[in-house]
Amino acid sequence: MGADATGTDGAARRTGWTPALVATLAVGLAVAALLRLFLLPSEGLPGDLDVFARWTHRLATDVPLGAIYDHGLSFGPVMAFVFWAVGHLAPVFGQTGDAADPAVRAWLKIPAVAADLGIVVAVAWALRERPRVAVASALAVALVPVTWYVSAFWGQYESVYTLFGLLAAILALRGRWALAGVLLGLALATKPQAIPFIVPLAGFAVARAGWRGAVVPAATAAATLVVLWLPFVPAGGPAAYLASTSAYQGETFAVLSLRAWNPWWILQSAVAGEGAFVVDGTALLGPLSPRAIGYLAAAAGLLLVLVAVRRGPTERGLWLALAAATLVPFCLLTAMHERYAYPAVVFLALLLADRRVLAAWVVLATVVSANLVAAAPPGAEPGSLVPLWGFTGIAGSLAISGVTVWLLALLVREGGQVRRPLPASRAARPTIATRYQ
Repeated sequence: MGADATGTDGAARRTGWTPALVATLAVGLAVAALLRLFLLPSEGLPGDLDVFARWTHRLATDVPLGAIYDHGLSFGPVMAFVFWAVGHLAPVFGQTGDAADPAVRAWLKIPAVAADLGIVVAVAWALRERPRVAVASALAVALVPVTWYVSAFWGQYESVYTLFGLLAAILALRGRWALAGVLLGLALATKPQAIPFIVPLAGFAVARAGWRGAVVPAATAAATLVVLWLPFVPAGGPAAYLASTSAYQGETFAVLSLRAWNPWWILQSAVAGEGAFVVDGTALLGPLSPRAIGYLAAAAGLLLVLVAVRRGPTERGLWLALAAATLVPFCLLTAMHERYAYPAVVFLALLLADRRVLAAWVVLATVVSANLVAAAPPGAEPGSLVPLWGFTGIAGSLAISGVTVWLLALLVREGGQVRRPLPASRAARPTIATRYQ
């Protein structure tokens, strides 16, 4: 009877997951993991890693977990738990409070690298019904410089909240609303940059489950946040966190753009020239400051995303909406960091089978990678490897803005296709299959 007697080849034909595809994915994952392991001891961003090491050292020695926000922690409670766990797993944090030791840097980067690889696995799993697309998309995420540069080199934690947001979307697509809400809550409790994820996920939930059904993920997300914050309430952790976040936004990083290539970067470069920053709190348009204008513009952009994903609550529409919801604040808000475009690169990877999206993804991934290297090259000053200012920065800003507009157009078009009238020959009432195709 041949190989089908064991069922192995028959199963492979049914699923499309041939041994060659499985081996390709495994080899790609191994290469991605080795690349990140090689970069773990690198210096990355010494200033930030020193701060992370100090928090972790405090948690490992003399500061209770619940009191860490008294020491300036600027992340949500998920990262407080992560730093606490790393500090107690790695003895080196009992002796040092900075990142001069390569072992310290490696330990601090492990959570971000683990989340990075988790994203790769999640992308492959989400696309598992199309094996070739799943392998290509997963390896694109695994090897694109945006991902490993942010996590394994810089030691930043964009991958952690992005992984939670990605898993929340995957669960929402399968109607697992309660679990989707839990994962969204975890994303929000990691970094405030996850807040835009609320918009597409809320619009999708209302469209698919109705207003009453959408209460479930909203309630579980809120409950998750409450539970995660409970250990920090007695020491005033939530208030301290809000105060530090406000100080970073309104004081420390209160400039038009903190090296993020977006329209504000173009204006800042034109006004102040190379190497200078412009404060975002002064009046620009009547009484409105750039910061206020950014908030209003981003709110309008996110409202467009909300309306569009409600009109087109398809799988494609959700991934487009999540990418757009990431890039709209990136382009329109002031005080943006270059790495905040990271989630969009991940979410768009779910749609690489579409040539139009593939083209947009290639442009976005290339420009964001260049922006990262320009802003913080290995062991060098900003702009020393890739020009940060001048024509390169302007062209990069226009490219990312153009991708954002294109994604919004695709998202609006998706809604229009789903809601278009049926031909006269079709049934008068649309079915679930036609509505959510």
